[in-house]
Amino acid sequence: MYYKRKIADDIYYVGESDRRLERFENMFELPNGVAYNSYLIVDEKTALLDGIDETVSERYYENIRFALDGRDLDYLIVNHVEPDHCSSINNVLREYPKAIMVITQKGLQFMEQFYNLDYQDRVMIVNEGDQLDLGKHQLEFIMAPNVHWPEVMVTYDHTDKILFSADAFGSFGAIEGHLFADQVNFERDWLAEARRYYINIVGRQGASVMRLFKKLEGKDINLIAPLHGLVFRTPDMISMILEKYTKWATYEPEEQGVVLVVASMYGDSQNMNDILAAMLADRGVKNIRVYDISKTPPSGIIADLFRFSNAVFTCLTYNTLLYPGMDALMRELAMLNYSNRKISYLENQSWGGRALAIAQEIFSKCKNLEVIGEPFKIKSSVAPEQIDDLIKLADEIAASISV
Repeated sequence: MYYKRKIADDIYYVGESDRRLERFENMFELPNGVAYNSYLIVDEKTALLDGIDETVSERYYENIRFALDGRDLDYLIVNHVEPDHCSSINNVLREYPKAIMVITQKGLQFMEQFYNLDYQDRVMIVNEGDQLDLGKHQLEFIMAPNVHWPEVMVTYDHTDKILFSADAFGSFGAIEGHLFADQVNFERDWLAEARRYYINIVGRQGASVMRLFKKLEGKDINLIAPLHGLVFRTPDMISMILEKYTKWATYEPEEQGVVLVVASMYGDSQNMNDILAAMLADRGVKNIRVYDISKTPPSGIIADLFRFSNAVFTCLTYNTLLYPGMDALMRELAMLNYSNRKISYLENQSWGGRALAIAQEIFSKCKNLEVIGEPFKIKSSVAPEQIDDLIKLADEIAASISV
């Protein structure tokens, strides 16, 4: 690439984007690719913060050489050892044989597990609060275990008040020229992917995120530089993303609204949901989303289930059990600590089965899920005499929402 992006005095963005990758972690769809961010500090001593994925590393190595401008690399700081960040590290260490890898003890263990190499003569192990003097820039290392993986740390630059935040504050999506969140319409173009990234990747670890926030109290933050997505450099953008993360990490809904998750083989359960959605709209509910579990990728549904206050789940019978797609979605929600929401159930069975009981059993592991209304049950299709019961459920759901 041979093009360095300056994010602060002596600090350059040297990352790359992958627009061809179809799934993050081979699970989560990437309609707009993903960015692998890396940063280089050129001071009396030089320090590279994190590697990137090996699949797009050729330009990355060029970026580093260009930004170093003939200088050597003194330190390679590894905040996170997941392979989408560390698979290029061995090549960096080979190209810069004097560079010392700055890493946590757990991070070193993971590096050795992944690559079966001995790094002992190239490593500086750091712990909570340890600092590294680069000259002008004074870096502090703050442990952030389980803000995705257990070895994670973040790096704080005391000079420019920059937080190099590892996977925290990241997003799906490749860089499209603009590197900074204030240069784009973030709410329109990036917030949904930031939410989908957090909920599906870090969502289970809300308590760990809040512990990190506690450690950061009292530190001024002028810029947040994550390992994916855009860089946050203005007070309003920093305040916005911190507020969103606090909501997400404490499992509080961002907005009032209803997500109807549909499982339907022949259209009858879909019809039941469409009738209910229309009733909710007629009762003034503004935010309504209707998703077909067999059509919409789960990560997007899950993101909206965390975004909104209410949800309706269709318990469709399949081989006497819960429809497989719905079963998988609900178990993933439970794994991600889905909580503090109001939920309702619809059930469809033609002759019997345990679909509703299985759904209730899955969600019994979740905290603070308030069930609104009685489950609305049909046999094969909605019968005319059942409409009053569906109206009652719509009334109860609408009344539970601050419209």
